[in-house]
Amino acid sequence: MTPNADSAPSGPSRRSFLASTAVATAAVAGGMPLLTACGGSDSGEREGATSGKAADKLLPTYVASTLAKPDIPTKNGSTAGYTSKVDLAALATSVPNKLATGAPLKIMSPFWGSPPKAGCAYYTALDAAAGTKITWQNQDGNTYGQKLGAVLASSSIPDMVIVPSWELVGKIANAVTAKFMDLGPYLAGDKVKKYPNLAAIPSDAWRMSIFGGALRGIPMPAAPASFITPFYRKDIFDKKGYTVPKSADEFLSWAKEATSAKAKVWACGDMRWSAAGFFSVLPAGTIGWNIGDDGKLTYRIEHPEYLEHLEWVRKLFAAGVVHPDDKAITGDPGQRFTAGQVLVYNGNGADWWGKTVEQAQSNPDFRIEGMDYFGADGGHPTLYAGQPAGIWSMIRKGASKTTIENALAAANFSAAPYGTKERMYVDYGVEGTHYTVKNGVPVKNDLGIQEVNNAWAMLAAPAPYTAHPDFPEIARKQVEWQQRQGAFIKKTSTYGMNIVEPTRYATLSSQFEQLEIDYVRGNKKVSDIQQAIATWKSSGGDQLRDWYKQLIDGSGN
Repeated sequence: MTPNADSAPSGPSRRSFLASTAVATAAVAGGMPLLTACGGSDSGEREGATSGKAADKLLPTYVASTLAKPDIPTKNGSTAGYTSKVDLAALATSVPNKLATGAPLKIMSPFWGSPPKAGCAYYTALDAAAGTKITWQNQDGNTYGQKLGAVLASSSIPDMVIVPSWELVGKIANAVTAKFMDLGPYLAGDKVKKYPNLAAIPSDAWRMSIFGGALRGIPMPAAPASFITPFYRKDIFDKKGYTVPKSADEFLSWAKEATSAKAKVWACGDMRWSAAGFFSVLPAGTIGWNIGDDGKLTYRIEHPEYLEHLEWVRKLFAAGVVHPDDKAITGDPGQRFTAGQVLVYNGNGADWWGKTVEQAQSNPDFRIEGMDYFGADGGHPTLYAGQPAGIWSMIRKGASKTTIENALAAANFSAAPYGTKERMYVDYGVEGTHYTVKNGVPVKNDLGIQEVNNAWAMLAAPAPYTAHPDFPEIARKQVEWQQRQGAFIKKTSTYGMNIVEPTRYATLSSQFEQLEIDYVRGNKKVSDIQQAIATWKSSGGDQLRDWYKQLIDGSGN
């Protein structure tokens, strides 16, 4: 059973990249009102984070699922891997009794692509299986923040709302505590045992679901080692006799050899995201603060490696080894990769399977592999663990007990583990209607591809896993790649903390992504970045450091 996932976006926006991988993984920490020693605003919202023992008291009791033992157990922060065929005729049941009562439930969710019509076969079948009666209010995922902000500012909020971490900025961040209810009375401690699939969600993911000092989110958990992957065309590497680079200099040297504008082949796309890993820089989009080995609390842009990783990417552009469309930020990097015009590009882990399936018939020689992260100097890299959750479903304040219990029942159904009837429903729909079974493997038909997408999968998810029944070897490679990279991950000082910064710092770092894009393309000078860093420090960066220091010192972590 393979969750639906989208491909990487056309432009190098970290925000759009995260949105594109919403179903596959949620990688970035959100900023949300929680409790520590930090004060609140006039409107009553709080800044800071709830962590340590204070957070532990709010968490649901963890009860691991035993319904499907993975073929490859999780290691070094990886997902669990399933490579054996599942006996579809003997699937386990994770929800033996329907917990929902069929009461009406309105859910707003981001959706990428064309959403199915209300009353479609998939929605009807899932309602029947789960005992729900859901009206889906699917919104364009690319502009979801605008819709979310408008809805939260209104007096008419759906019963349940999907909230991605990358939308938790400005007024949306402050609205979460005011607009969504405390689920502690229903889920904290042993209360969660009424919903076994929710109880099997790892505690770290629940810890990331504390907003405004209360458990307000039902998480979609993510694996700490689910990194952006530098994919390469193994079939072309083998054909050309290329050796996979193991240092920044080797990569540049190989890239010059592999590029032939005349043959319309370029070595790579914009490598900024992977370069952060090569140079041990905290990725853009993360909280960005960490206490180093020297005991100092610093922000990602303050390290010399920050400029070094951008300078290296700039060299790639200057050498002409980056595809012109990547430089112009146009088109789809994934399509250039499958067309053989680009041999290395940044992708999400889901692309490993997605591109393999896409090319299986038309290009049977196609092979995609994940390049292991290297240290820029050829040594081991230092990678930073991804946050354990980044998408939540939340229930509006004032909802009736019946609405709350039906929403939790829907989330419990959606969080069903691999190897269960419920997981098959969520991921594939109904046999004969949305998929057929070929050689023991479920294969979606056209209706399945159209209807079984987003929506239900966004409500909640089980502990992170990887399974591709049609290409089990891809699942193995994905998990083993995560485990190799995971051997070099560190948790930052803010790992697992859901943080909202004071609103006065909301735009303090907003200019850096565009500045990075311009600099690596040769449109800005290093002095421009150095000046931006100095301005950041004097405009509030140093004060924000003090704020984070107080936060971390009081966290008990």
